[in-house]
Amino acid sequence: MSDTDNTPATGTVASAVTPYVAPSATPRPALPSWLLAALLVLAGAALAGFAVAWQTMNRQHVLEQELVRRQDASRGEASEAQAAAKQAQDLARDTAAKVALLDVRLAEVALQRGQLEELIQSMSRSRDENIIVDIEAAIRVAVQQTVITGSAEPLVAALRQADDRLARYKQPRMEGIRRAVARDLDRIKAISVVDVSTLTIRLDEAARLLDDLPLLSGPSRPETSARASAKAEAGKPAAASAPPPESDGQMARWMWQAHQRWDDAVKLVWGETRTLVRVTRIDHPEGMLIAPDQTFFLRENLKLRLLNARLALLSRQFDTAQSDLREVQETLGRYFDMRSRQVIAAKELLRQVAGQARQVTVPRPDDTLAALAATVAGR
Repeated sequence: MSDTDNTPATGTVASAVTPYVAPSATPRPALPSWLLAALLVLAGAALAGFAVAWQTMNRQHVLEQELVRRQDASRGEASEAQAAAKQAQDLARDTAAKVALLDVRLAEVALQRGQLEELIQSMSRSRDENIIVDIEAAIRVAVQQTVITGSAEPLVAALRQADDRLARYKQPRMEGIRRAVARDLDRIKAISVVDVSTLTIRLDEAARLLDDLPLLSGPSRPETSARASAKAEAGKPAAASAPPPESDGQMARWMWQAHQRWDDAVKLVWGETRTLVRVTRIDHPEGMLIAPDQTFFLRENLKLRLLNARLALLSRQFDTAQSDLREVQETLGRYFDMRSRQVIAAKELLRQVAGQARQVTVPRPDDTLAALAATVAGR
């Protein structure tokens, strides 16, 4: 390309130089001035063109170098871009593979989360059901124990334990059960239940007193004689025991002493006579006709009756216990001295036991059982 551009310039110079002819021996006519000016103009134009062409060539060369440099740079950038694009493509491929793997794992995690939530809900429902089943079983067992023993303590303890367990669990759906438990507790506590242990203790005390109870056919009691003597002494005037004054003389004094001795002798004889003879009103003559050797069997028979009544109370057979207690009370009134404090105390014990030994029906916890059934059905 440079050779092609330089060729016209050389021709121009040659054409400009060609008219010049060496002077010969023969003189030639001089050139006109306009022709000379034209030649000068042509020469200047040729020089200017040459300069422009040279500058153009230089600029073109610089441009060619710049183009080559930029082309090399572009080729390098293109190579780098291709390498970067390849890396980006590989990265995109790896990213796509990772995203696909993450999608798979996310789907697995979502599936596991759903299964875990279902398991947690199932466990929660199972826990609620287990608590309800445990409470219902405990209450039913307590109801059976209450029916067997006649005591409300097993049922009250079971209801209190159920209330404490529900209070610790703190489930809103269990609040209805807690309210039902509270109502059943109040209804059961409102009744008066027979205290069998206290009644058996009183029966044991009455059986212990039987050995010391005085019979109608037995000897008179020392306390009765002492009480009668005390009353007789209290009924005598106080002046009778006072000694006579000294002014009455020695004879009066002897007479008073003799009178006192006579009174003492009469009192002694009267006291001994009263111990031999006793006048008593007897409503049941068979009580006086019992032989002394039969008193042992009478007391043992009463003890057996009290033992039967005790066993009947423990087995919740209140009718049998009432029958035995009535028989013991009638026997006490027939054969024993009802003026004795011990007999009165024993009969009072038997009366208290007979008054408290009655059948009491403990109410069933129907509200609690209904609330438990409704909670299970509404799950």
